[in-house]
Amino acid sequence: MIALWVFREKLRSFYSRFDIFINPLIRFVFGFVVFHMLNGNLGAMVRLNNVLVELVLALICSVLPYGVMVFLAAVLLVAHVSSVSLEMTVILVVFLLFILFLYYGLQPGDSYLLLLTPIFFHLKIPYAIPILAGLSSGLTSVVAVCCGTALFYVMQYIRQNMGTLSGDAALGVVEQLTQILRTLFSNRVMVVMMATCAVGILVVYLIRRLSVNYSWAIAIVAGALAQMAAIFVGDFLFGVSIPMGQLLAGLLLSLALAVVYHFFVFAVDYSRTEYVQFEDDDYYYYVKAVPKITVSLPDVKVQRFGGKRNGGEDYLD
Repeated sequence: MIALWVFREKLRSFYSRFDIFINPLIRFVFGFVVFHMLNGNLGAMVRLNNVLVELVLALICSVLPYGVMVFLAAVLLVAHVSSVSLEMTVILVVFLLFILFLYYGLQPGDSYLLLLTPIFFHLKIPYAIPILAGLSSGLTSVVAVCCGTALFYVMQYIRQNMGTLSGDAALGVVEQLTQILRTLFSNRVMVVMMATCAVGILVVYLIRRLSVNYSWAIAIVAGALAQMAAIFVGDFLFGVSIPMGQLLAGLLLSLALAVVYHFFVFAVDYSRTEYVQFEDDDYYYYVKAVPKITVSLPDVKVQRFGGKRNGGEDYLD
């Protein structure tokens, strides 16, 4: 176990020394994954469905905030959909504007969650994002994760019905808009998953803020169980069934990611917990202090002892 702590300290030391280079690299890789996923799932506009375009956009995002990445991803998404259906483009633009005013009016600091949520859904581990968001963000992250969940299912609908959307010329504009909206709002799986993510974030956030030992570990397990319970309730109320194997595999992988995140971000030693009490003119203060786990890196020095032989060659004692 001590080897893992040493590796953690080495990794944190390396990041603190080279973060000016690591952060742009992380944004570049993240942006490339986002744009590649958009092109791979839609790719209707051939000119934009190109690796060079993805690399250029990712390079731009590497030196700019995550909000710019969200904007460029939205532009790329609208461009692909515009070559398929004008009616779907109108609905998508209105939906993105709704996200803009709803989300950025509450908590613009978690822009990455809007993009990370569809990626986790695409990787079949959607239960990880509520746990990670509950551990690292506030309750306003519910808005970002729910919007990202809805965006994933909108993209899924576009991908699955691309031929139908581009071939409904016999219907009028109003009829096409009505049909698309009816299909989207009747998607019970999307509603259940949005509720599941909201419940998971709420449970994790509330528990990890409790002043109890191992609150983060308890929050991780409780968040996974709460999401499983929400899925079962959705199955009972709305008939939304998710294969048990897929559900359990997704939850186990999500727990593994959360444990790794907990190890690198919030590693504390509860055996050395201290309780401090002090006061001022107005209040008494009761403080619980839990020290972080730190490991001193081994300081290895190689010292050379030598002399000269008769021939002038070095030798070691």
